[in-house]
Amino acid sequence: MNDMTRRGLLGVTAMGGAMLAAGASAGTPVFGNPDRPGQGRTNITNPIAGTEPGPMNPALQGQFPSFQDPPATDVGGMDLFWASFNNAHRRVQDGGWAREVTVDDFPASDAVSGVNMRLSPGGVRELHWHQQAEWAVMVDGACRVTVLDGEGRPQIRDVKQGDLWYFPPGLPHSLQGLGATGAEFVLVFDNGKAGEFNTLLLTEWMAHTPPEVLAENFNLPVSAFQNIPLDQKWIYQGKVPGPLAEVQKATKSPLGEPSLEFVYEMGKLKPLKSNKSGSIRIADSTNFNASKNIAAALVTVAPGGMREMHWHPNADEWQYYIKGSARMTVFNAGPRAQTADFRPGDIGVVKKGLGHYVQNTGDTELVFMEIFKTDRYQEVTLAQWLAGSPPEMLAETLNLDAETIKKFSHIAPGILPL
Repeated sequence: MNDMTRRGLLGVTAMGGAMLAAGASAGTPVFGNPDRPGQGRTNITNPIAGTEPGPMNPALQGQFPSFQDPPATDVGGMDLFWASFNNAHRRVQDGGWAREVTVDDFPASDAVSGVNMRLSPGGVRELHWHQQAEWAVMVDGACRVTVLDGEGRPQIRDVKQGDLWYFPPGLPHSLQGLGATGAEFVLVFDNGKAGEFNTLLLTEWMAHTPPEVLAENFNLPVSAFQNIPLDQKWIYQGKVPGPLAEVQKATKSPLGEPSLEFVYEMGKLKPLKSNKSGSIRIADSTNFNASKNIAAALVTVAPGGMREMHWHPNADEWQYYIKGSARMTVFNAGPRAQTADFRPGDIGVVKKGLGHYVQNTGDTELVFMEIFKTDRYQEVTLAQWLAGSPPEMLAETLNLDAETIKKFSHIAPGILPL
């Protein structure tokens, strides 16, 4: 190698060293900001880069602080996993209203869809049925539900706040508000395309059946049906129903009652996990036997608490936020990670197998439902996985010392801190 070549190499090496030094101060990945180029506001050197002088809707922006100022660990893009009943259009009729979020509104939610419905005292969601299973949670008031099982046996029950019901596909049913305040509830269908605006209604089938066929079917004269409504009722204002026992007596069948109970008092269920930071109650086919295709978790998180890092191996998670405020980060391959904020009435979806955690960001209790299109609730927690991995392998993978590894627990608390 001649002197000219040697001096040229030394010059290139010096330049590279200077560039690496600059990168170490400006762009080198660090704990809490691992990506190149760096993510998040922490990377800004010119304050103007973080401003937004263009048109904006401050009221809307204020609802999504984690979209406006994401943590530095967020990376890449991801399908939006936030939606809400709060901006869904209401269909209002005498007797109540309903609004829905289906896959058409929320592409990430292709496994299930959701409906939020309100019925006044005496308000009736008319007799109808679906091609999909219907799962529901009462969020306010009281409601009377009726259903007929596949063997022709009726069941009538009154449900209150916190109770669940589940109607398998094809079973006809009705809903009616009770008491002084009526009822509000959320329905979940096991098909992302399903909704309350495409149900099979009693009034419509009757109106679209020839009168002579009706007469023959019920062994009655045609005149008996001359006053049936020609338009659907869907939701209408009816009389507040009488005592439950009286209605049950009036509809009692010689065939008896269904062998399965279609209503479940989740509030009386003992938590699967509970500590000072919150609790998790699970209702699936193991305890709510009728619910063959929907599993649910009721999660409560105290202020400052967090739903631990985990994922679900057997189904997408559809979330409904009932109380408080939350922030959820979802992790996907790529890597991709995104954080979103949630408040009462909002909906979240985490696709099957994606890691996530939920933090209580408010000063009041956080309550939300986790819904899964499956018969059994399953989860995998990060802590349990690490506790069950060979210590030497874990030390090599994450550069952890032996004492740290010993502290990982095989028992998942569900809610943190302990």
